[in-house]
Amino acid sequence: MKTALRGFRVALIAVALVLSVTAMAAEPPPAPGARDKCPVCGMFVARHPDWMALFQRRQGPPQFFCGPKDLFKFIHAPDKYLPEVSRQDVAAILVKDYYSLAFIDARGAHYVVGSDVHGPMGPELIPFVSREGAAEFMRDHSGERMLTYAEITPQILRGLD
Repeated sequence: MKTALRGFRVALIAVALVLSVTAMAAEPPPAPGARDKCPVCGMFVARHPDWMALFQRRQGPPQFFCGPKDLFKFIHAPDKYLPEVSRQDVAAILVKDYYSLAFIDARGAHYVVGSDVHGPMGPELIPFVSREGAAEFMRDHSGERMLTYAEITPQILRGLD
């Protein structure tokens, strides 16, 4: 009886921990303030909420970007844009799914380039939570290529400028 009760307590604690971590992960990041600027282009991020991308620091406020393209420019050259931030400071990298506008993990997203849809800074990486969503968008908006996080290189970013 004592062992069963102890096992139940351990299971209950494990479930509580999983639920609390899931709730923290599902919590949306704070919205940018009216004066928050993209460190890559200087644009006020709050003016284009549908395109916003960000990374969350392990401690401290998130860093907002006007779109996925500028987020990736930062990822490939962090010292150029924010020398005070190290890669170890980054807890999460988020972009918005084009269809739902929900934040998704940038590292698991699928991106379409070369479409007829442009962001606030012109041609853009269009993010999707699913490969199927990206494929549908490519058909509907004349997309040229679908890429993963790892396939987005500085050369691809230069082609969008």
